[in-house]
Amino acid sequence: MLDTALHHWQDGDRRFGQAPVAQRRALERVIERIVAELRWRLGSSFTIDELVECYEESPAWSLGLALQASPAEPMAWEQWVSDAAFYRHLRRARDWPKALRSG
Repeated sequence: MLDTALHHWQDGDRRFGQAPVAQRRALERVIERIVAELRWRLGSSFTIDELVECYEESPAWSLGLALQASPAEPMAWEQWVSDAAFYRHLRRARDWPKALRSG
């Protein structure tokens, strides 16, 4: 599952980088909100496997956070935005260099 998740996360990060400048502020609000939720759910010390497990459950809660953070920007509600947040949070995992070997 790590390889699949990592592929989605990297794609989300790439899409964020290619997003129109006018929409970046709304996208950044959603990413920051999801990263904050990940910090709350996983704590300060977590592994990539725990992040992947959280990712599997994320569709149940990430859309609601996106709607709250950017209610007027439908692009910010797309799954790839959540994926970008997971990619950003990946570097905080205790074993994040493992992802470099997988990717």
